[in-house]
Amino acid sequence: MSPHIPYLLPAVLLVLALALKAPTFLRAWQDSDVRATTLLLLLAAAVFVSVPPAVIHRVNTVTGVPNLAAVWVYSLLTAFCGSCLAMVVTWREKPSRRRSRIIRRIWALYAAVIAALWATFLLADVPDERIYDLDTYYATEPWMREHILLYLTAHTVSALVAAYLIWTWISQVRGAWLRTGLVFLQAGYAFGLVFDVAKYCAVGARWTGNDLDWLSTRLAPPFAILDASLVAVGFILPQAGPRLQKWARDRAGFSRLRSLERALREVGPSTARARVGVLAPLDLRLLQRRQRIHDGLLRLAPVLDAGLWQRAHDTARAIGHPERTARGIAGAITVDAALTAWRAGQRQAVAPGAGALPRLGAEEGDIEAVSRVLHRPRTLDPIRERMAPQETRAHA
Repeated sequence: MSPHIPYLLPAVLLVLALALKAPTFLRAWQDSDVRATTLLLLLAAAVFVSVPPAVIHRVNTVTGVPNLAAVWVYSLLTAFCGSCLAMVVTWREKPSRRRSRIIRRIWALYAAVIAALWATFLLADVPDERIYDLDTYYATEPWMREHILLYLTAHTVSALVAAYLIWTWISQVRGAWLRTGLVFLQAGYAFGLVFDVAKYCAVGARWTGNDLDWLSTRLAPPFAILDASLVAVGFILPQAGPRLQKWARDRAGFSRLRSLERALREVGPSTARARVGVLAPLDLRLLQRRQRIHDGLLRLAPVLDAGLWQRAHDTARAIGHPERTARGIAGAITVDAALTAWRAGQRQAVAPGAGALPRLGAEEGDIEAVSRVLHRPRTLDPIRERMAPQETRAHA
């Protein structure tokens, strides 16, 4: 497998998440939570885009400065750590001057760390490009040694503090999506600490004249990928989860109402109505579909037979259907009979017609139940067979 694939997959997912977040950012950029989330996604995506070996080599080659990509990546990683810590505080603390003060201090501290990273890099003598083993190769080099310890310490402190804040807070969280996101964060920070320990051990081994470079070059990178990926997911999930859940619920409702909407199209208003395209937001299309159904039922009201609805409902209940299904069956039979009357040109109320309309739409789930039955019209046959003697007596 290409060495770029492990970095490419999370990078693509993060760029996609950032693209999906862009409209929200443009619409509500003044919201501090929106800005914080967007910045976090931007930094996470930048980290994964920058760390593949080919990109590191490209940056070093284009700039003409050996290992410049290292300080660039470490700066992005440090900024990402700061944004994660600030985001945890944003979630945990209620909006207040205290929260704003804490977040400002976090950013000031991590900005100072980034400035120190560049200062130590410029002071260090690192002429040989090292793409895979820079941390251990230059572990004993003056100033580069401090540079490496600085970014590792910043990462460790961020993980420990964030994990502690989450650990003391998670028991108070009630939202399922937020709790799930916090679990992902804790897992990510745990993997991040494994990454840090592996790096510390490899660098410490160099200081003592030993060689444990494999801890830094082979063991640490997968844990770094897991760390950043899980942390990014942990921050995305509490915000994206509810929206995806609502989208799935709206999509299911939109699909369930299709059969009833199609059945009622022939009784729709003759005048042209504003159309909502397939690219329109799903909630708007769902609203329009519900409105069309209710309009169709209103136009059918004069020929909706309340007595037929009641007989169909009682028959469905008598053979063991639950209440919601029985209401759907009764509604489907009533609508089907009303459509037949409509096609025949009957426009006057059948006794006592309009009384059936409130039953059909008494609850939002009623029209969905009717639509589900219309989607499988054969389920009505046993009910009609049981009702046939009653209908004969009713018409007699």
